[in-house]
Amino acid sequence: MKLFIKNQNKSERAIRLLASIFLIPTPFAYGFDLFSYIQFFIGIILLFNAISGMCVIYRLFGINTCKI
Repeated sequence: MKLFIKNQNKSERAIRLLASIFLIPTPFAYGFDLFSYIQFFIGIILLFNAISGMCVIYRLFGINTCKI
């Protein structure tokens, strides 16, 4: 069983990368509070998804939008 199986298409990965670019610097822009840290953490998760091409939630539900 492979650990990282791509299950996202390229446009979906690009959208997640764009969203992560806006979410990661929020603690520095809006202050270090709980909401900013949550946005930072979500941005890190989206960045991982965009780079690896694998979404854990998609894998749990058996969704695959990649046409490999």
